[in-house]
Amino acid sequence: MSAPLRVGNASGFYGDRSAAWREMLDGGELDVLTGDYLAELTMLILGRDRLRDPGLGYARTFLRQLEGCLGTALERGVRIVTNAGGSNPAGLAAAIGSLADRLGLTAAIGYVEGDALARPDALTANAYLGAFGIAACLDAGADVVVTGRVTDASLAVGPAIARFGWQRDDLDALAGATVAGHLIECGAQVTGGNFSFFTELPDGGHRPGFPIAEIHPDGSSVVTKHPGTGGAVTVETVTAQLLYEVGGPHYLGPDVVSRLDTIELTADGPDRVRVSGVRGTPPPGTLKVGVNRLGGFRNSMTFVLCGLDIPAKAALVRGQIEAAVGAPGLEFVLARTDHPDAGDTEAASALLHVHLRDGDKARAGRAFSAAAVELALASYPGCTLTTLPGDATPYGVFTADAVPQDAVEHVAVLPSGERVPIAPPPVTCSQGPPVQQNALTGGPSLHPNRTRRGALGELVGARSGDKGGDANLGVWARTDATWAWLRVWLTVERLAELLPETAPLTVERYELPNLRAVNFVIRGLLGQGVAASTRFDPQAKALGELLRSRVVDLPTALPPDLAPDLAATGRATA
Repeated sequence: MSAPLRVGNASGFYGDRSAAWREMLDGGELDVLTGDYLAELTMLILGRDRLRDPGLGYARTFLRQLEGCLGTALERGVRIVTNAGGSNPAGLAAAIGSLADRLGLTAAIGYVEGDALARPDALTANAYLGAFGIAACLDAGADVVVTGRVTDASLAVGPAIARFGWQRDDLDALAGATVAGHLIECGAQVTGGNFSFFTELPDGGHRPGFPIAEIHPDGSSVVTKHPGTGGAVTVETVTAQLLYEVGGPHYLGPDVVSRLDTIELTADGPDRVRVSGVRGTPPPGTLKVGVNRLGGFRNSMTFVLCGLDIPAKAALVRGQIEAAVGAPGLEFVLARTDHPDAGDTEAASALLHVHLRDGDKARAGRAFSAAAVELALASYPGCTLTTLPGDATPYGVFTADAVPQDAVEHVAVLPSGERVPIAPPPVTCSQGPPVQQNALTGGPSLHPNRTRRGALGELVGARSGDKGGDANLGVWARTDATWAWLRVWLTVERLAELLPETAPLTVERYELPNLRAVNFVIRGLLGQGVAASTRFDPQAKALGELLRSRVVDLPTALPPDLAPDLAATGRATA
């Protein structure tokens, strides 16, 4: 078939906009509607659910959303593909079958399993499977396909394989569809959500619509959204999502390695961006495995320090807490949110966050929080806390390893109940370490002595996120002239000056000239992963905006008004 496949997405995470499924079904034509519910933290949550009740382990919110939408999807021939199966795809498939029976509907349901692996002392261990199991279920007539841990992009790639009949060696097509899947997997992030220049969006970013990828037989695509929905689809909103949670130019997946440095983005009309030119190479011989373990127990209390002598007040609290419960596992973070000569208490106050992690729930629980509260009348002047004493909560530690592709039993369970093994790719390729670039040694002169002080974000956008204990930070230039300056100016050393917390860490730098972008991977910024992190921004979502807020010397030859005007055009220029 030569007509494009219209794949919409109605969920970017477990907890996304509940009404999005109905909005996407009613907003216009679709062939497939996907829902992405899984993240590293989500697998921990679902694993704990199943530990408590073996019948759980899937995203229950999806079942509630589907109740009001399944009949509509079946009537309109829209097929549903979701990874909401989490740790129990068979359980969710059975629950959907029961829901269909209760609603008086007939639905063919398939599911994909084999991602769950055994790991000593692990709560969950899941291989990131590819898209061919999804395709097998759709080829067998499934109206709904449920998966566990597949790569997020596979939710879109699987339907494209089924529609166009791609084989394992159609690498460029698979790579193009993988990029399309990556673009829509996080829902409204590609239509103006979390966008650096949100004030330029036609609706100011108030309620961005959810995305659609029109995937063509050659793997190229057009990213768009339903007419009349909020936000915008522009070259810049697409660029921002391309940079989200990626590493080097080679984007590894179980079915193909997608070359991010070959992507071509072109405006294709209002709220339409064409994605073409993506090249693919054989996938690695291994699959990534995400492992969640219970790391112990944690608790936090926050002291408000007002007025004078803030460092001395913080030191007093530290000494008192350490004397009460012992120093091991304690972490003290002083946030200097106070302003001198302030006119109100909040503006004059700093916050001292005290965290405790321990394998002993009793020590991390009331013993710690009660010790903090007991200082209310026996510590620094003006002592107050933002929280009441509470008990400790368990936290997880995320790690990643790899297994050979042929060591995983990837299985498609068809609507008939037949179990179809999915063979691993016949051709794989060893992946060496990606080539890093610290910066060009030279570049066009922009009269370095002619500068003005201004926020970096006047000229560039950024998008950041988490991958286990690491963070990525993608920065893109809005014009060719700004890119010529940025790629020379923004080195690893400069990043350390602007974001001091990155200075002691290993930082990798990659350039994507086709996107006018540089991407940093900051190893270990998030410690043992999101669930264990005590960082104020535990998922590094705000790291890009922190960088953009830094005041630096900007070339006067690059005034902010050179940036594309989204508000006027409705789309960015390439």
